Amino acid sequence: MGAPPNTWLTTRTAGVLAHISSLPGAYGIGNLGPDARAFVDFLAAARIRHWQICPIGPTGYGDSPYQLFSGRAGNPYFIDLGELEVAGLLHPAELASLRSLAPGQVDYGQLYQLFWPVLARAYDRFAATGADRLGSFGLLKDFRREQAGWLEPFADFMALKARFGGQAWTSWPEEYRQWTPVLRATLPETVRREADRQVFYQYVFFGQWDRLRRHATERGVGIIGDVPIFVALDSADTWQNRAVFRLDAHGQPLAVAGVPPDYFSASGQLWGNPLYDWEHLARTGYAWWIDRLRAAFELYDIIRLDHFRGFDTYWEIPAGAPDARTGRWLKGPGRAFFAAVRAALPSARIIAEDLGYIGPDVVELRRAAGLPGMKILQFAYGHDANNVNLPHFYPPESVTYTGTHDNITTRGWLENLAPDYANRIDDYFQLGGAHSAWPVIRAALATPSRLAVIPMQDLLDLQASATLNRPGTNEGNWQWRFTAADLASLAGEKTAKLSHWIKLYDRTGDRPLRDYSEPPLNGHTP
Repeated sequence: MGAPPNTWLTTRTAGVLAHISSLPGAYGIGNLGPDARAFVDFLAAARIRHWQICPIGPTGYGDSPYQLFSGRAGNPYFIDLGELEVAGLLHPAELASLRSLAPGQVDYGQLYQLFWPVLARAYDRFAATGADRLGSFGLLKDFRREQAGWLEPFADFMALKARFGGQAWTSWPEEYRQWTPVLRATLPETVRREADRQVFYQYVFFGQWDRLRRHATERGVGIIGDVPIFVALDSADTWQNRAVFRLDAHGQPLAVAGVPPDYFSASGQLWGNPLYDWEHLARTGYAWWIDRLRAAFELYDIIRLDHFRGFDTYWEIPAGAPDARTGRWLKGPGRAFFAAVRAALPSARIIAEDLGYIGPDVVELRRAAGLPGMKILQFAYGHDANNVNLPHFYPPESVTYTGTHDNITTRGWLENLAPDYANRIDDYFQLGGAHSAWPVIRAALATPSRLAVIPMQDLLDLQASATLNRPGTNEGNWQWRFTAADLASLAGEKTAKLSHWIKLYDRTGDRPLRDYSEPPLNGHTP
């Protein structure tokens, strides 16, 4: 790769982690409408410069944003239906059942039953008008043309899934098991009509997304997106690009992804994603991956690259294994991959998700790529023998979190510590016997890490029941939401404190950091 590049992380800033699904909203799940813009306004008022989210694509079984039907599409659940009502495409009575859903959680079962018929009705009314534009979103035909490379395969994929009762594409009739440019001409009329609906959903989603991002940019808030290393087997990505993955002639995976036993699970994690054919990708100059990252940077200011260690070594699990314990480590693409990314995307700002048991080779790869890694305050004691997650060891080229979407809330963590750890953590963070997340939040902001990110649950100081995801479990995940009242209370009580701490710890992002001293400005320190 040549000389290691300098990290892009040159200023001290702060961020908040809150997935779109967790936002307030009137239709059973967070969306891209006015409540999202109000959240951005809160961040800006508190001098918080970044909003981090999980992947925004359409979710499949288990509702995980890390198992998507497409890495390029948006999740229609995040569409603000109120805008379609204002446009006359939906009537108030048609939205009543969605508005009656609980505001503090996502009931995916109810949402699935209620949401899709409403959205389909909106499209049917739009199509009946013969219009080609909704509001200020531009022409639908232009959107279709500009995004055709991924949009047509995705729309066909979703339409065929509907035709075949939701089955995975590996179970479809042989003639439909791989997308080709001429496939659409062979599709029945009902399938083509459903594909047109899917195109419209994406048109509305990205129209609303672009408006939200412009609002965030105007308020000085950048968006940190998330790119999972793997894609789902049952996805348009795999269906369209079979040569990229290690699949047999019928599309079944030869081996699958996961991780060995770790902090989160004694039997490891069996993710089940297909593994990449890295030799094929290398021969093509990693074109598929570079296209994927380029598309992500059209949506986000910064991306978090999930499971970074998989680019050094990845855990291969035999297809059909009951859990992850029978896997083995194989070498990933390493430096050659990141050299290709740097050549194609020289200004890319990427955070490496380098959590778990990370050896020196992974650290060397991350440094060679010039990427900041992640540090988790909840791992400060008892997670590894070196205690590299103790805040006083953090390097400046890192991103600190009190916890991630995979961690218990910080209050929940403090309330459930073993006594020997509890005493040390109480002493370190000066908790005084309390279990509030706020002393830990202050410690995160005070760390040497140039970016500190706080989950919304910790800002609200919530107990373990507000945990977003529990790795290794299949039920009850991705359901937590906060309400508009929660946000208003937080803004009223904590904006001044957050703003003060961000200034106190030089996290305003106003100036680059330098390793030398200068005389005071006009005789006064800045």
